Amino acid sequence: MAAVEPDRDAPSALCSQFLHFSAKDTAAKWLQVSNLPKEVYQHLACYVPKIYCLGPNLNPQNEDLLAPLLLQSPLEWYLCGEEPSVGLAKLEQNNQPSQLCGHVFKVGEPTYSCRECAADPTCVLCMQCFLGSVHKEHRYRMTTSGGGGFCDCGDTEAWKKGPYCQKHEPNISDSSQKDPLANLSDEMIARTYNVFSIILKYAVDMLTWEKEDELPEGLEPPARGDTYYCMLFNDEVHTYEQVIYTLQKAVNCTQKEAVSFATIVDRDGRKSVRFGDFQFCEQAKSVIVRNTSRQTKPLRVQVMHSSVVAHQCFALKALTWLGQIIRYSDALRRILCQVGLQQGPEGESSSLVDTLMLCDSKMWKGARNVYHQLFMSSLLMDTKYKKLFAIQFAKNYRRLQTDFMEDDHERVVSVTSLSVQLFTAPTVARMLITEENLMTAIIRTFMDHLRHRDLQGHFQFERYTAQQAFKFRRVQSLIGDLKYVLISRPTEWTDQLREKYLEGFDAFLELLKCMQGMDPVVRQVGQHIEMEPEWEAAFTLQMKLTHIISMIQEWCSSDERVLIEAYKKCLSALTHCHSGFTDGEQPITLSMCGHSVDTIRFCVSQEKVSIHLPVSRLLAGLHALLSKTEVAYRFPEQLPLSELSPPMLIEHPLRCLVLCAQVHAGMWRRNGFSLVNQIYYYHNVKCRVEMFDKDLSMLQAGASMMDPNHFLMIVLSRFELFHIFSSADCRKRYGRENASKDVVHQNNTLIEEMLHLVIMIVGERYTAGVGQVESSDETRREIVQQLCIRPMAHSELVKALPENDNKETGMERVIDSVALFKKPGVTGRGLYKLRPECAKMFNLYFHHYSRADQSKAEEAQRRIKRQNGEDSVLPPPVLPRFCPLFASLVNILQCDVLLGILGAVLQWAMEPSGGHWSESMLQRVLHLIGMGLVEEEQHLIGSAEDNDTNFNFTLKISRPGEAPANTPSILALLETLQNAPHLEVHKDMIRWILKTVASITTTRECTASAPPSDSSGHSQEETVRDKDKAERKRKAEMARLRREKIMAQMSEMQRHFINENKELFQQSLEELDASTSSSLEHSPSSSDSTLFCVGPRRWRAGGSDRRQVVTCILCQEEQEIRTDGKAMVLAAFVQRSTVMSKNRKRPPHNPDKYDPLFMHPDLSFGTHTGSCGHIMHSHCWQRYFEAVQAKEQRRQQRLRVHTSYDVENGEFLCPLCECLSNTVIPLLPLTKTSCSSEQPDLSRWLNITSLQMKALLSAHRKAKAADADGVDDMDGVNDCPPPEGFKLDYTPKNPYSSTIKEMLTTFGTATYKVGLKVHPNEQDPRVPIMCWGSCAYTIQSIERLLVDEEKPLFGSLPCRQDDCLNSLTRFGSACWTVSSQATVQNHFIRLLTALVPDPRVENTPCILDIDMFHLLVSLVLSHPAVFSLDSSGLSADTAQLHFLHLVTAAHVVQILLSSVPEEVQMEQESGGAEREEEEKVCMLYNTLRSHLGSGLHEVSSGWHLWRCVKAGILPYLRAAALFFHHLNGAPTPPELHTLGAGEWEALCGYLCLPSNLLQLFYNNRELMEPLLHGWCSHPGVLQGLQSSVALIRFPRESNNLIELPGDYSALINQASSFTCPKSGGDKSRAPTLCLVCGAMLCSQSYCCQTELEGEDVGACTAHTFACGAGVGIFLRVRESQVLFLAGRTKGCFYAPPYLDDYGETDQGLRRGNPLHLCQERYRKIQKLWRQHSITEEIGHAQEANQTLVGIDWQHL
Repeated sequence: MAAVEPDRDAPSALCSQFLHFSAKDTAAKWLQVSNLPKEVYQHLACYVPKIYCLGPNLNPQNEDLLAPLLLQSPLEWYLCGEEPSVGLAKLEQNNQPSQLCGHVFKVGEPTYSCRECAADPTCVLCMQCFLGSVHKEHRYRMTTSGGGGFCDCGDTEAWKKGPYCQKHEPNISDSSQKDPLANLSDEMIARTYNVFSIILKYAVDMLTWEKEDELPEGLEPPARGDTYYCMLFNDEVHTYEQVIYTLQKAVNCTQKEAVSFATIVDRDGRKSVRFGDFQFCEQAKSVIVRNTSRQTKPLRVQVMHSSVVAHQCFALKALTWLGQIIRYSDALRRILCQVGLQQGPEGESSSLVDTLMLCDSKMWKGARNVYHQLFMSSLLMDTKYKKLFAIQFAKNYRRLQTDFMEDDHERVVSVTSLSVQLFTAPTVARMLITEENLMTAIIRTFMDHLRHRDLQGHFQFERYTAQQAFKFRRVQSLIGDLKYVLISRPTEWTDQLREKYLEGFDAFLELLKCMQGMDPVVRQVGQHIEMEPEWEAAFTLQMKLTHIISMIQEWCSSDERVLIEAYKKCLSALTHCHSGFTDGEQPITLSMCGHSVDTIRFCVSQEKVSIHLPVSRLLAGLHALLSKTEVAYRFPEQLPLSELSPPMLIEHPLRCLVLCAQVHAGMWRRNGFSLVNQIYYYHNVKCRVEMFDKDLSMLQAGASMMDPNHFLMIVLSRFELFHIFSSADCRKRYGRENASKDVVHQNNTLIEEMLHLVIMIVGERYTAGVGQVESSDETRREIVQQLCIRPMAHSELVKALPENDNKETGMERVIDSVALFKKPGVTGRGLYKLRPECAKMFNLYFHHYSRADQSKAEEAQRRIKRQNGEDSVLPPPVLPRFCPLFASLVNILQCDVLLGILGAVLQWAMEPSGGHWSESMLQRVLHLIGMGLVEEEQHLIGSAEDNDTNFNFTLKISRPGEAPANTPSILALLETLQNAPHLEVHKDMIRWILKTVASITTTRECTASAPPSDSSGHSQEETVRDKDKAERKRKAEMARLRREKIMAQMSEMQRHFINENKELFQQSLEELDASTSSSLEHSPSSSDSTLFCVGPRRWRAGGSDRRQVVTCILCQEEQEIRTDGKAMVLAAFVQRSTVMSKNRKRPPHNPDKYDPLFMHPDLSFGTHTGSCGHIMHSHCWQRYFEAVQAKEQRRQQRLRVHTSYDVENGEFLCPLCECLSNTVIPLLPLTKTSCSSEQPDLSRWLNITSLQMKALLSAHRKAKAADADGVDDMDGVNDCPPPEGFKLDYTPKNPYSSTIKEMLTTFGTATYKVGLKVHPNEQDPRVPIMCWGSCAYTIQSIERLLVDEEKPLFGSLPCRQDDCLNSLTRFGSACWTVSSQATVQNHFIRLLTALVPDPRVENTPCILDIDMFHLLVSLVLSHPAVFSLDSSGLSADTAQLHFLHLVTAAHVVQILLSSVPEEVQMEQESGGAEREEEEKVCMLYNTLRSHLGSGLHEVSSGWHLWRCVKAGILPYLRAAALFFHHLNGAPTPPELHTLGAGEWEALCGYLCLPSNLLQLFYNNRELMEPLLHGWCSHPGVLQGLQSSVALIRFPRESNNLIELPGDYSALINQASSFTCPKSGGDKSRAPTLCLVCGAMLCSQSYCCQTELEGEDVGACTAHTFACGAGVGIFLRVRESQVLFLAGRTKGCFYAPPYLDDYGETDQGLRRGNPLHLCQERYRKIQKLWRQHSITEEIGHAQEANQTLVGIDWQHL
């Protein structure tokens, strides 16, 4: 590194040199010189290497300070000729602001496109322009930008209406578009021109410079050191991991440094990884190249001289500077454009802009981005130069694309991506087509890059290698460009445009000819195909071209001459394609039903067939256009219609459809999946418009020009069914008896498919040009048919409809006319339901139904008809009329061949099927007959005016067959069939047909002559119908009676069951919800009917109430809960929680040292216990858990995936409901208590208790001392004699059975382990503390939940929470029995000292730092350990009551100390009722002030204070009521079961408190005075009051999730301006919002990973431990997805609370509909969080969806 040493003191030397530098003088000097470029270059040569690239790390601060001063400032002086700030301000003032916005999008920024006004989907607005535009009231689409495009506001070509937002609205006054240069003086123009041309040339030279060790002429530095950089370049071949690994080896840096290198290389395209002399850098280069050249081409590394790197750095700065300068004035922008596009000395394509473009693929990412930005802000913002630039771009198009194919960077950073800015402007696009022949150029370039052809010249794609797939993706971008060029149709054509467009059309036909017949298939017979052929590439190409083909047809339809020419060209191309096909085609003659036709023999099942026929399909589209635009009728002489050979036109499409039929019939099974997939895509909504639909059109076109008999014979022949129907006795079908089962089955399917094809050819008229319809009718009908299957959501409908080139389906315009919208609830999505009156449009044989759809639709429609009490027949719908060109198609229905086929099938149907005909075949035949009748009815209606009724279907079907005279007519066959027992299903259809025939006959007779009033046939028909109706009614009635009888039986059985198992129901109900037993018969004495839950007078359970019997869910045995019985346990889940935290900033405690005895009122961390309420024997549970563990060990050996629960952490799923659990709580009975009548009052009781405490303390100290150093020190300890009846040496007997003790330990240890995040240790003194804490925290959180949901305190909890609280509180009072008794006594002493100060106990917290409810629970639950030594007849109940009174008093003081001084309000005069409270509370407050002096504000209003106390203490009282109710089992007063006014009195009564709480102080004054003094004299109190940190105020408000904006785009915008905190100003790729605290995080990226407990985790996981104790709720902004995380291995995605107008979420923002916040759904997420159910929700999601388990959640 010796090379760097001399530079140590360089900066000071440099600084003195820089200080004497004057930009003004330099500029003045430049004005004098003759050779300005040389001077400027010298200046740069001197200063650039001194500023840039002086050491291993580029030093941006220094560079950003010095470069403007030394390099840019002289340029600006020279440009303005005065102080730059003044000069530039003047320019800005004179400038007319551009009407173009031109804001360039950052990655992830929201963009908006108006679906009504945008000329095409690429026209977008930035958020500011959008909010100020008319479009925000329209239907718009919102997406996030991939970066790099710009806002089109102000571009009149981009918008059909509303092109300007309010900000860019042009002034009406200056409408004269004068040249912007007019405002500048000539000298200024000349100076600007000079500066721009020098700097731009310098930048272009440096960025396209190839040599690594020397500089362009005139830039050589005066002194040259031996300093080099080893520069690593980005490529898209190597992964992050490979680069990181290689760098660690090559320049031995740490993992973190390598990650940061890799990130920067990926972002900027290059980064120096080593700095030093040449040798040093060369060595690193060779290691990198060696390490990365194994599988792929090596990473690109260059060793570059530092001065070259310096000049390149400044060149980028210079381009950025140019971009900033031209913002001041349009005139400067225009000069820069002139400089850039000026032809250089080499002539064609040698301007600076051309040079940059053509070197694009040689530059690194950062350089490309900078100059693309400059192009956008200069060339594309100036309308005149945009066109000139577009011409250069088009001229170089082929070279640019070829470079792009070779380059491995994404398209986003390639100059070719600018095509979207140029080609989508309609005027530019048309100019380029006419002047540069752009359309042909794009197609030819495309053809050049797909070089693989077979012998016939078709494209041939080999098996897909990664390399090829990559190349093919690149080639597809050309199709995108072609789409841009064609995106808007011309309204007026010029001859030149026609000529060039048709030339492009020719080129396009060449492309399609290469696709016609590609990937042919031959049926495999014998054995299965060995290698699936490649088919995806061809379909990818087809999908990409679909829109182009549609657009080309639209262009043709907008000009008649173009359409005629295109039609001719397409026809000759098709003829040319056909002349090549002669495989297996010998001519034959077919004859049937007295007709004969010449055709060729071709067996689809034996020859080559191809699905790809784009030329025929294009011709079919153009043919329909001839009819739609009426060109066919106006210029028949110009069209080659007479020369068409219909059999040639239909040949290939027909083969394709036969192939589909045969695949369905199972004849191509051995051809594998590739064929099945091709058939699937052929019908799929993405391809069908230009594939299946067009084949159908082509058959319609061909059939309309042929004799229908001939057409059908050819169809039969291709379906290979001709031999079946042409034999003379085909109706008997003997010939088929001896054929094999398979062949018969295949032929049946083929006949069904063939009939379906005929139905489609005659019935599909919803294509403009084929039938007399508009495109909106087509969409309307698609929607109706989809909704006939079932009600659908908006997105499902959109998916089922084909999109046009603008990504629109046209659905919104028509949907309301056919459907009704039903809004969603809290889950689900909005649905569209078909309007009932549209059901008659239903067509069972709709051509876009898959088979599954068809059967679902049929079932749904029949069901609806039955519900409405109609006939369940589904007749063919009335169809629109054909256009004249296709009108002859209806004759197919009445031609002899078809009638022959129909007759044959009906004849077969006479006998029950032995597999020789099928139900669906018959159904299709009946449908065809129905179509004929409906058609005839329409003809009759339509022809009432003109007496031309040449369509006489009824006549045809009532004539008997010719050949053997005995064959009955179709009508006769139907009459016979309607009574056939084996055709029950088809009866209603046959009946409908006969009815329609009758009505048509009468209509005809009416029109023929005045008919007799009633023909006998008709009346007979009537009676049949009436009988039928009566029969149906009778059946329906019977069915109804039967249903009612069954229902009655069922309800009887239920009642019976409940009666038999009465006691079972009774017990479970009584015990689960003690509140039901609040009937007053159990009240302690009849006179005193108030219920107390605490104190000596509390309600006591009788024997019957104490007994509780439960059933184990695993072994189904019943078991009574007893202290000495088998232990019964509840599955439970303990978790750390911060849901109620009022201080998320508090650092987590050190788990080994932390003492959790006192909970701070900010509740920053708690332990919550929840349960699913399912009960097991402890031994059953242990067996179950051991089985789970064993299974887990086996599974780990087999598979290395996570399960949704972590067995090592003691987790398991509840065996019944699969709820996540991690421990069990033992169930305990109510404790028995006796109560003597005489109980001491508070002060006496306190005296006794403090004596007991003293005795205990001295006993503990003795024991300690004894342990420590023998007996010497004994006399030093004050010996306190215990009070009478208090036995210190008494060891109480443990009442619990061994299994219960074991379970007590199990739950205690689990709570301790989870709550403190430590290893389990059952001896730790903190175990009981954690259990009491968990009990208190859980009760507090449930109390808050009830308040938030506005539910009453009792009676509204689900029984699982009730059980959980019961078990928790009773467990809490028993857990001392399995801990060391002395420990618990010690805890009790410390807890009591917090209330009754005792000088002998150190470090008790001050009253402001204790959560009083936690204190109360801990006191009550730890007291039994002391009470067990007492035999003096004191009762535990008294102690509980006194604890409650003391803690309540302390809480009142706490509330007063932390209360806020009142805002001056109107004193609300309360009645006399509360006067007393207000006086007393003032007295108490003043007492506190006397103790604390200045610490407390003066408050005069008693009303305000009493209100503070009452509101502040209510949550505590409610929680206490819950606690004592569950601990002592006392029934609850009815007032607490409802929400209402009496809550305060009822609570105080139930808790045995005076409703004026201040009596606690004034009834025991002599006791309270010293306590108050003790509390206030604690030094912490004054500190707390005077500290800057705000005190916790009571009542604590419930925490909410953060407020979210109503409109989702506000969030996207917020996220797009969020940069990654770690990698300097880089845009974050997956910005993620914490919904708990509102922090924005950079998720899912290397840059923000941190280490947590020795494992790398992503930003979100790390944040959950800081903010949510391991549980997190996030919103992934770019995905519009909610993410739940728990721990490091659990997570799931959840539906976001944002919905579009159709009531659907849009995860991944794919649809782009505007999203708005749905408050109900957000509240639902909030409720999950407050209930602590996030982990449970994740568990259920992971169990339901195994893919979630495999995700590495910790990296998010």
